[in-house]
Amino acid sequence: MRFKVILALVNDDYQDDVIEAAKKAGATGVTILNARGEGVHEKKSLFGLNMEAQKDMLLFLVEDFNSDQIMGAIYESGQLHEPGNGIAFSWVVDRAIGLESQIPLLEKDARERYF
Repeated sequence: MRFKVILALVNDDYQDDVIEAAKKAGATGVTILNARGEGVHEKKSLFGLNMEAQKDMLLFLVEDFNSDQIMGAIYESGQLHEPGNGIAFSWVVDRAIGLESQIPLLEKDARERYF
């Protein structure tokens, strides 16, 4: 099997929707990390204090054949077309171990979608 990691940084308001949509599109799980980001736009301040946007970083380890569908689901459900709502990207995984519990689900999904 070939895997990709999808990293999605989304606003907290959309986190549950993104996770649900990704799972419907074929993701079998997610790791959630709290993150802070800084982009090209100036930080907002309130009474001289910087207001940093908190984002949740969602890590999905997915089978390569599902990655485009999952990315599309993340884009739509996280409203990533709107400025400031986050970003998502993926990269190829060279090796993954410890996935014994997920392999049967991934194989079943591959058979149902492609054979």
